[in-house]
Amino acid sequence: MLQPDLNAEDIIYMRRCLQLARNGQQNAQPNPMVGAVVVCNGRIIGEGYHVRCGEGHAEVNALASVKQEDVHLLKESTIYVSLEPCSHYGKTPPCADLIISKGLKRCVVGCVDPFAKVQGRGIQKLRDAGIEVTVGVLVDECRALNKRFMTFHQLKRPFVTLKWARTRDGVMGVKGERLMISNTYTQMLCHKRRAEHQAILVGRKTLEEDAPSLNVRLWSGRHPQPVVLGSNVKNLPEGWWCFQTVEEVLNVLYERGVQTLLVEGGRTTLQAFIDKGMWDEAFVEFGDFSWADNADGKDCETILVPTWKDAERVEDEVVMGRHIEHWKHVAATE
Repeated sequence: MLQPDLNAEDIIYMRRCLQLARNGQQNAQPNPMVGAVVVCNGRIIGEGYHVRCGEGHAEVNALASVKQEDVHLLKESTIYVSLEPCSHYGKTPPCADLIISKGLKRCVVGCVDPFAKVQGRGIQKLRDAGIEVTVGVLVDECRALNKRFMTFHQLKRPFVTLKWARTRDGVMGVKGERLMISNTYTQMLCHKRRAEHQAILVGRKTLEEDAPSLNVRLWSGRHPQPVVLGSNVKNLPEGWWCFQTVEEVLNVLYERGVQTLLVEGGRTTLQAFIDKGMWDEAFVEFGDFSWADNADGKDCETILVPTWKDAERVEDEVVMGRHIEHWKHVAATE
């Protein structure tokens, strides 16, 4: 879809939609993050975002926030929304119907919803009702915001995030020993990332040797569904899901409606996802030491980091003195 000729006002209010939408990052899933802004004559008279799955959508919250003394302005107003308004009955009524019932004259949409029950139907319903609709304002940014949702519906699999920590000389583990690379702050960030995913996966060896809990005890949020990859798993913890192959993991999670998967496994597990091209982004934390400088003469077998394939480093950040690289799979659909 070609992006329309943009004007400054549309860009400003769509950026506000994106700001609002990000507030739903943790609780809106598996629904997409969406923000909405109602504008009349250059003044915002209402705004909202999709706070929690099963509750009101962004458009509902934005229109509900309009003060009583401004309700009469709706017929002269434009509603900006980062994702196409829904046109079907789900857990809530169609947002397109609500916009029509309020009599708004214009709707500006960031990007089309890839969900099969929407996919342009909401836009068409608005146009059929005589509402002027502009589609594609900041479309790339709007799609990137919901890259997980887009991947799930377009590729028919969960959005896969890889995560590991390494020393400066490329060591991520030591056989027979517990190597702590993350510090207190980056451990908290790890738990935040867990809270932003619906499922979390480790390999059989990690489960049997480390007995990880994989919860979000250092952050506020929902615990992801624990998953283990591997055959002949001994003493599978209650509530865990076990799969034999990467393909089985992704197929079953898709069938169960799980849109996001965080992989925290060991090198073998991480490399399996990389080699099969079944990943979308990765976060790599660099410790502030080298194993060779801190081995104290120990004759230990080290576990080196995975080898990249079809990967592009897109961003570097430093948090509390720790360097974190952000990578993306260049063949992934955003």
